[in-house]
Amino acid sequence: MIKALLPHPLLAAGLFLTWLLLNGPVSAGDVVVAALAALTIPQVMRVLEPDRSGVRSPLAILRLAGYVAVDVVKSNYAVATLIMGRKRRVRRSGFIHVPLDLRNRYGLAVLAIVLTSTPGTLWVQYDRPSGRLLLHVLDLTEEDEWIELIKGRYESLLLEIFP
Repeated sequence: MIKALLPHPLLAAGLFLTWLLLNGPVSAGDVVVAALAALTIPQVMRVLEPDRSGVRSPLAILRLAGYVAVDVVKSNYAVATLIMGRKRRVRRSGFIHVPLDLRNRYGLAVLAIVLTSTPGTLWVQYDRPSGRLLLHVLDLTEEDEWIELIKGRYESLLLEIFP
């Protein structure tokens, strides 16, 4: 009975509390609307039937977060020096194809977020049948280095994290 009413209890609790926190001083009407949202939105999630994605390696998550933080800072600096003209060399932008072994959709979503949030790179397209990622790189020096960076630094950890 409870599972039918609340298929995702943590989502319902989070929605309820978030609604109340975002509305400032709590009134009776806010509590009613928060309860309606908390009961209705998880029902929509039931219809969408999200996959249960277990995380295998919490340590790999921490390593990935550390790599991403360092790479974002380094990329910000590299892009800034390119734009400010401190490097007096010709910049070559380009597209590369990265063959991925990762097939888990949550892992692919995390990889897309990582690559797109890192300055100088942009996830353009992913071809599911072939597993090939099309990536745009602002300063493309060595295509093989980029492929090795993505596969060795990000994809390998995401394969550990997502089953």
